[in-house]
Amino acid sequence: MEWIVDEHVLLRPIRWYDAEELYVVLDAHRASLALFLPWVRTTTLRDVYAMIEAALRQEERGEGYQTVILYDRRIVGFLGMQRIDWTHRNTSLGYWLAPPFQGRGIMTRAVGVLVDYAFRHMRLHRIEIRAAVENTRSRRVAERLGFREEGVLREVEWLGDRYVDHVVYGLLEGEWSSRIDRV
Repeated sequence: MEWIVDEHVLLRPIRWYDAEELYVVLDAHRASLALFLPWVRTTTLRDVYAMIEAALRQEERGEGYQTVILYDRRIVGFLGMQRIDWTHRNTSLGYWLAPPFQGRGIMTRAVGVLVDYAFRHMRLHRIEIRAAVENTRSRRVAERLGFREEGVLREVEWLGDRYVDHVVYGLLEGEWSSRIDRV
């Protein structure tokens, strides 16, 4: 399945053939992406293949769903649902976007499309986004889409040389539905 976000942006499931292009994007923007994604610092092409393999296994088990973000058919980012819990009907979102494409609303629109799909078609009840306190861009994505700040996890992630706090955002299906109904 593919989702058209706008005339330039498309979401589609990650596949094996994405590995090399995804690696090139990560490698080209290593320094800036590593500010909030510590695994990027040492990622190799082999690591990207392993990540895709894990994503495909998660998808097969119904435990996750990872997509690539394409801008004019070129991979520029990643957006996925991790830890889908079918018993409680919730999931957590993770995402990143290459710096040249940040600040254009691409991620907000892409996350909105995936959130809508998760609530309307997957029938999930709750979606969570966690972002480092200092990661204002990721936090703004959640806030623009109506996610509510639920709290702070103190020193929850080791980010290179220090622990960082994460802000936890949550959105319920009813909140999304009432927001969409008003538009």
